[in-house]
Amino acid sequence: MQESTPAPSAPSRSFISIQDPSSTTDQVLSSGPQFSKPSVPPPVKSRGPNSGAGARRLRRIIAEDAEWSLAIVPLLTELCIQNIVKNFPNNPILTQLLPEHQQKVLNDLSPDLPLAVTANLIHDESYWRRCCVHRWPVCHVDSHGGSWKSMFFERHLENLLKHFIPGTTDPAVILDLLPLCRNYVHRIRVDQFLPPVHLPPTPRSEDQSDSGSEGEMEEPTRDHYQLNDLVAGLSQLEELDLVYRVKDCGMNFEWNLFLFTYRDCHSLAATIKACHTLKIFRLTRSKVDDDKARILIRSLLDHPALEELDLSHNLIGDRGVRAAAKLLNHSRLRVLNLANNQVRAPGAQSLAHALAHNTSLLSLNLRLNCIEDEGGQALAHALQTNKCLTTLHLGGNELSEPTATLLSQVLSVNTTLTSINLSCNHIGLDGGKQLLEGMSDNRTLLEFDLRLSDVAQESEYLIGQALCANREAARQRGLDASHFMSPLTAKGPENPSR
Repeated sequence: MQESTPAPSAPSRSFISIQDPSSTTDQVLSSGPQFSKPSVPPPVKSRGPNSGAGARRLRRIIAEDAEWSLAIVPLLTELCIQNIVKNFPNNPILTQLLPEHQQKVLNDLSPDLPLAVTANLIHDESYWRRCCVHRWPVCHVDSHGGSWKSMFFERHLENLLKHFIPGTTDPAVILDLLPLCRNYVHRIRVDQFLPPVHLPPTPRSEDQSDSGSEGEMEEPTRDHYQLNDLVAGLSQLEELDLVYRVKDCGMNFEWNLFLFTYRDCHSLAATIKACHTLKIFRLTRSKVDDDKARILIRSLLDHPALEELDLSHNLIGDRGVRAAAKLLNHSRLRVLNLANNQVRAPGAQSLAHALAHNTSLLSLNLRLNCIEDEGGQALAHALQTNKCLTTLHLGGNELSEPTATLLSQVLSVNTTLTSINLSCNHIGLDGGKQLLEGMSDNRTLLEFDLRLSDVAQESEYLIGQALCANREAARQRGLDASHFMSPLTAKGPENPSR
């Protein structure tokens, strides 16, 4: 009788095929000490069609994350920090935390958080540095006083001003920012002001065109954004650098896009007059003529803080320069830049008269004007008595030998000038010799630019040698001064001076 192998019973077959992984895990954990080690056993190699089920029985946990481990459990502190960061826009918690926890929160915060939340709460420079780098590819923090927070708010405000369209943009977009940035904005540099958008006029019916005259049609206004309310709210503002133009206008170019209107001028004059903290005012490339220059300068008379005025690359003539000459004796101005205007001899003579009695101006820039020898000689006479000016730029002013002759006398007696620029003039061979003679008695001039002025190469070379000697002497004086000061600075608490 042939014996047959008995088939496995149904209960055992169902036990093998429908075994719960969790129960398998419990069996493995409770079966013996060999599984007490925290490490996961290596996977079993496949040996047959049912080897997958065996591998599943040997695994401790089936997880979607292959890197999951019981050893990785975040600390409660980390969970709290994650929750604070997640809910920071609605519930900003920072000052109540310990310093090390504050830094962790700041490191995880997004740079796109609303300014209403972060402006007056976060003072950490590393956070504002991330905000700046996230928004702008090029960041020069040195030009913003070395503060990343000031840089962010100044550039953010400048961006709003450059894209403000009068009559279209809501002024609240800028004014609502004042409570957030008033303590951090020290300078405003705007190189574009957009004019209002004018839609084409609607066609008029025949009756309307007959009843009205052409003169009754109003000229569309071209006034730009008025800065008075904004500047009045910035208590720390020290520098205002403006250009009334439109950049990247392309095929939409019109001369009206580069118009600095009289309403703009009057509003700006009232703005800078009321800003008593303003030290630097620049208005360049804005087609400022004599009348507008006089309006602006009149508002700066007796200004308590102004130190630098830059009206270069405009249309200012002698009338405007006479107003600037009056300002020299009614302010503490240290830098005056009138380059590339329409200044001629009468304007230069007005400046020379003011320079003769001025005691504060350090730098005067009149390059790319046309003062000629009459104006150049007047300035040279003033420099014989002036005891404060250190930098004079007269390049490109149609000067020639008569001016060089007087300047050579100035070099012999003046002890404050350290830089003179006479490039792109017609000094000539004899004028160069005169200047060389004056340099033989000068010990303070460090820079003298005579390029493209028709001076002989020999004279220019010898003047250069004299300048090198002056620079070396100045360096030695600086070293001697530091040497004499070193015993004073070296005294500390151990050796106090009695």
